[in-house]
Amino acid sequence: MNALIEGLRHRLVVSCQAYPGEPMRTPDTMRRVALAAAQGGAAGIRAQGLADIAAIREAVDLPLIGLWKDGNDDVFITPTLEHALSVARAGAHVVALDATARPRPDGRSLRETIAAVHQLTGALVMADCSTLAEGIAAAAAGADLIGTTLAGYTAYTTKQPEPDLDLVARLAATVDVPVVAEGRIHTPAQATQALRAGAWSVVVGTAITHPTTITGWFASAMAAR
Repeated sequence: MNALIEGLRHRLVVSCQAYPGEPMRTPDTMRRVALAAAQGGAAGIRAQGLADIAAIREAVDLPLIGLWKDGNDDVFITPTLEHALSVARAGAHVVALDATARPRPDGRSLRETIAAVHQLTGALVMADCSTLAEGIAAAAAGADLIGTTLAGYTAYTTKQPEPDLDLVARLAATVDVPVVAEGRIHTPAQATQALRAGAWSVVVGTAITHPTTITGWFASAMAAR
């Protein structure tokens, strides 16, 4: 077992991302958010964008899962090999990429992309999947981690308000690659449930690092009193 992956076992990874046009969408802000997450006990950081990845890698001594959201196609999480190589070279220890069944914009297969990342950069690969079949295929293609990140975010899966713990459990029981629970995990209880379902580690983003959404939860609940 890779030492970096072993260090994430049963631990929390905090996703430090802001959306375009938001006040927090600067590399320095995300660097500070990552530092705060590290002080709070995060075992790893997930970050988006080359500048953010570089800033966080310089400041935070934790495993860094990096990605690059680009384009308007269905596949936009690190959509091509060139994106993946750039993410690794910016400082990510692990490159997260779309590993769904949808075609990749550069025409390369998932297996080709993962192999090139391994060979050319030495970085690990986290496969963001939406179904059991995709997770199985990603494991067979050489992914080092399988994430449930895209469950409910593809046209052929159903988005539910809760995390897809059934998918976590089915993947954990099927693949021999560590499964990372990610997506709509909003409470410590849900994170614990994900571990009990078989998750190797858990990624939490919005509920920790996105004040606009968290504020909206409170405001909406109070307005509906």
